[in-house]
Amino acid sequence: MKELFRRKDLDQLAADMEAPGNRLKKALGPVDVTALGIGAIIGAGIFATIGTAAAGDATRPGAGPGLILSFILTGIACGFAALCYAEFAAMIPISGSAYTYAYATLGELVAWIIGWDLIIEYAVGNVAVAISWGNYFKTLVAGFGIIIPDWLSTDYRTARHIPGLLQNAPHVFGVPVVFNILAFGIVALITIVLVIGIRESATMNTMMVTLKLIVLGFFVAVGWGYVKAENFHPMLPNGWAGVQAGAAIVFFAYIGFDAVSTVAEETRNPSRDLPIGIIGSLIISTLIYILVAAVFIGIIPFSVLKQKLATEQAEPLTMALQYANIERWKNVFVGIVAFGSVVAHTAVLLVFQLGQPRIFFSMARDGLLPKSFARVHPRFRTPHVTTILTGVAVGVCAMFTSIDEMVDLTNIGTLFAFVLVCIGIWVLRRREPNRPRSFKTPWVPLIPILGVLSCMYLMLGLPWITWIRFGLWLAVGMVIYFFYGLRRSRLLR
Repeated sequence: MKELFRRKDLDQLAADMEAPGNRLKKALGPVDVTALGIGAIIGAGIFATIGTAAAGDATRPGAGPGLILSFILTGIACGFAALCYAEFAAMIPISGSAYTYAYATLGELVAWIIGWDLIIEYAVGNVAVAISWGNYFKTLVAGFGIIIPDWLSTDYRTARHIPGLLQNAPHVFGVPVVFNILAFGIVALITIVLVIGIRESATMNTMMVTLKLIVLGFFVAVGWGYVKAENFHPMLPNGWAGVQAGAAIVFFAYIGFDAVSTVAEETRNPSRDLPIGIIGSLIISTLIYILVAAVFIGIIPFSVLKQKLATEQAEPLTMALQYANIERWKNVFVGIVAFGSVVAHTAVLLVFQLGQPRIFFSMARDGLLPKSFARVHPRFRTPHVTTILTGVAVGVCAMFTSIDEMVDLTNIGTLFAFVLVCIGIWVLRRREPNRPRSFKTPWVPLIPILGVLSCMYLMLGLPWITWIRFGLWLAVGMVIYFFYGLRRSRLLR
């Protein structure tokens, strides 16, 4: 039991970061870090899951106009976690995010669990983002007369619910050929950019963040004139249960502010810049979400939205503009929003594909994963082995899975990570109260306790099948740890 909960000293963590051959290039400032946070947060969540959260599905009620409350509820829960993340990130400026924080506070077994769990947040989450990217890209190019066949842009499980798709797809030995080549293609392109360098990746992200904020502002400006007050009644068509279920779904829209912590070793002044990036990006994104949600709900009635999402493979924001009675330039407006969504999704893919390899990198540096995972490219100074591995895994999965399954699994994994981070801050305050902290979470232990309770509340809003999948995922991770990581840990040696 003592070996399972051995902890890594904070000074030892800093020494490992500076070891020859393990150094990453320090190139990011506060604007870059905040832009990375916004780039990771605003994307598939607001452009894709907003529809399911408002309308509901076969297993959970929709929030309806109460979607605005769902965004506020989720923003508050993430705010508690963000304050805890900010203290950790400033005090332990090392790639690895919550995995590294858990290693320093709760011990190796918990660190492994959270590191394994973060694969769900970053890699599995990016599968969902890549799928949604493909849907919006298909809408965008259709406006230019380029029609991409459904069998090349849909996963098999979704195809079963679209009349005629499987029958009209090419067949090999009687089996319909259906896969999402668009999702695979964008992941492959992002992987190449990330291998080349962090500075190039950050510059590309900042440009995309600027574009998608302009497009969301455009959606609000155009849609505002078509908002109808009657669409907000009843405010809670499915009661508070709908708001809770909606909050659990739109939590996917908030995932990303913690990704800022994964670039800690590439930030010039992490003790100052990381708290700014984490908290600043969350506040900006929450305000944008509430405004976009209000316009979206005001344009399309709850009953119409529910019927459309049950029978169509549609993207919510473009669907709302198509529903609005816009007399002129409707197709142009839809095309602009589709373009903005493609850009937004690309930014999220970039940041999450950047984060996952660095978590693998940290785990390999600790001996819990193979040594090859900790290799740094001699020219670009990026963790190229784990970047390529992550790209292949995410790209292949995105070709054959559906977005709803991936979103729910990502949400429960991330909420679980937030719970452990909140607990970790409380533990570290008691264990090392005198350690210097450039940023301190206020009102400890109240804020960490509220963070744990609010995240657990959102987890209860997810379907039972998601809990089963999450449990199986953790069980597989435990097997790998006990048969590999436990015996090869650097702390053991």
